[in-house]
Amino acid sequence: MSSRARVWPGKSYPLGAVWDGKGVNFALFSAHAEKVELCLFDSSGQREIERLTLHENTDQIWHGYVPGLWPGALYGYRVSGPYEPQLGHRFNHHKLLLDPYAKQFYGVLHLRDEHCGYQVGHSNADLSFDARDNAREMLKCVVVDTSFNWEGDRLPEIPWSQTLIYETHVRGYTIRHEGLPHHLRGTFAGFAHPEIISYLRALGITSVELMPVHAFVDDRFLTDRGLRNYWGYNTLCFFAPEPRYLSGGDLAEFKTMVKRLHDAGIEVLLDVVYNHTAEGNELGPTLSFRGIDNASYYRLHPGSRRHYINDTGCGNTLNIAHPRVLQMVMDSLRYWVNEMHVDGFRFDLAVTLGREEYGYDRQGGFFDAIRQDPALARVKVIAEPWDIGPGGYQLGGFPAGTAEWNDRFRDTTRRFWRGDDAMLPRLAPNLLASSDLFEHDCRRPWTTINYVASHDGFTLADLVSYNDRHNEANGENNRDGHPSNFSNNYGIEGPTNDSAIQQIRLRQRRNMLATLILAQGTPMLLAGDEFGRSQRGNNNAYCQDNEINWIDWRHMPPEEAEFLDFIRRLINLRREHPVLRRYTFLHGKQISKTTGLRDIEWISPGGGALADRHWQEAKARCFGMLLAGDAGEYFTQDGHPEIDDTLLIILNAGSSTLPFRMPSVSGARHWRCLLDTARPRLAAGEVLIDTGADLQMESQAVIVFALVRESGS
Repeated sequence: MSSRARVWPGKSYPLGAVWDGKGVNFALFSAHAEKVELCLFDSSGQREIERLTLHENTDQIWHGYVPGLWPGALYGYRVSGPYEPQLGHRFNHHKLLLDPYAKQFYGVLHLRDEHCGYQVGHSNADLSFDARDNAREMLKCVVVDTSFNWEGDRLPEIPWSQTLIYETHVRGYTIRHEGLPHHLRGTFAGFAHPEIISYLRALGITSVELMPVHAFVDDRFLTDRGLRNYWGYNTLCFFAPEPRYLSGGDLAEFKTMVKRLHDAGIEVLLDVVYNHTAEGNELGPTLSFRGIDNASYYRLHPGSRRHYINDTGCGNTLNIAHPRVLQMVMDSLRYWVNEMHVDGFRFDLAVTLGREEYGYDRQGGFFDAIRQDPALARVKVIAEPWDIGPGGYQLGGFPAGTAEWNDRFRDTTRRFWRGDDAMLPRLAPNLLASSDLFEHDCRRPWTTINYVASHDGFTLADLVSYNDRHNEANGENNRDGHPSNFSNNYGIEGPTNDSAIQQIRLRQRRNMLATLILAQGTPMLLAGDEFGRSQRGNNNAYCQDNEINWIDWRHMPPEEAEFLDFIRRLINLRREHPVLRRYTFLHGKQISKTTGLRDIEWISPGGGALADRHWQEAKARCFGMLLAGDAGEYFTQDGHPEIDDTLLIILNAGSSTLPFRMPSVSGARHWRCLLDTARPRLAAGEVLIDTGADLQMESQAVIVFALVRESGS
């Protein structure tokens, strides 16, 4: 039977391979291809059993319908066209290509010379042409049945004001957990295990942010060194989950994980990489996009379309300005929301997504598409506000509806607790959700994603244990990773048995997390920071799929168990007090009807308001933040207004104990201590101090007090 008789015309929409119960419709975009062939393989993926030409081309979509094909079928594409790198075209029909819309892959990909469209090592480099067939060693796309029983799934829909994000890695979080069966460790099924979910609930987080779960590739320069792309910021396909995270190879495993987390009231956010792909620069492999339509999928240098614009630092930049590429990204986002039920996204190098031909534009096509899309309107959208291109740092420069990672909060908090000079005027706006950056376009305080540590950089424990990065294991002579960490080892580089150093490190960790959790805005906690996870001083552990990155659940010393208990109390304190998560930015203007206090007042150690001279004093290390509990409106779940406690948060980053006069407030006689980082075992309410009295404020500590009104409320 001829391929024309075997393949019906089919439809140009939707793109990808779609099974309808009787057969499969295939649709692939390529504006410059001359021929597209669909290759079908046997169940081993080793033998090509049929090659079918897709004769139909509608609006640059090549399409065809194959009757009688079922889920589980393995396929790929061969795309013919000009091989003219100088003009941006890199077609090579000898290379089997992956469907950009594939929902699942079969096999394991090891990058080899034959996966490149040119002859590796040739004197003409990428201008040469490689005629070897790579099909046997290439991944195969899998036709899938996307149906799943979502009955009973209820989206948590956590309000931004109550959100606490927990950044983690599916594999590293579960691979060494002894409470999980061995075959589930390192997988979505392992993350869905009751042991993991009960821990997350007890900790008090509301939303897990999973590092990349889209299928990705281990860079060849890493595998040659015996390393892997552990983090996963090297996306191969925007629809398929990473195969190594599927314990049984079934897509339902990811959906089951989401459903179980939802049952526990926990949201699932995905860290996604739509700024570049795993194909790298002109010397990279031809795996999918490059061989399908290089000139459409990537941003190329106008002077020499042989080379790629590299605003990402990863070799290439996806051409989001192209309507079909933008469509693919939007289709991917909708797929993960509608089919996989995820609750939001963190966009890696999000500035790249807003780049138009003339530069970055926060009103660009990508952001417009996100804002108008009904499926995406209800999910959380978070931007990493930088890339390495021109004007690539855009903190505060994103449109309404977008939250942003706030590295200014991170660096200022670290420097304040390290004891750097002149930090008071820098820290204060960050404690109030950085209104100078985020208040435009009627954005809310939760727009700022506050953090002191993330996957990229030192862990919290390493911040107080190392002065310098120690990335020797990465094989780059310790040159990679950021050199400025604003850390302090307190006398000894790395682990120590010195009890005095151990205690100050524990206290500084409590101080930094207290600053994070008590600040206005949305806090993000790095997984393992709640019990002292270390990466041995590696601040760029992207390639370490080993004990450097894996969380060790096997042994928790008493001091870390105590630290974990303290963090749970801290998180619970934030949850119980809405004054810590206000709906509006604080500017010291609203007046409390009961106490006469402003919504925010900055208190000096003398008990009065911080004067200009205090703000300008470089050596000032101690101040108080007074939040009036009835200066704003708070509401219970049934819509009734409520009044919160008035809280006083005192921070002292100095090296000396000093007297701090407790503010006098109309209608109140006492302050009740809720939490003290210098005395982590102190029970709430155990210490009561009179208004107007002097408190001996410990060095390097945070204390939280609640005002006790005369009525006893």
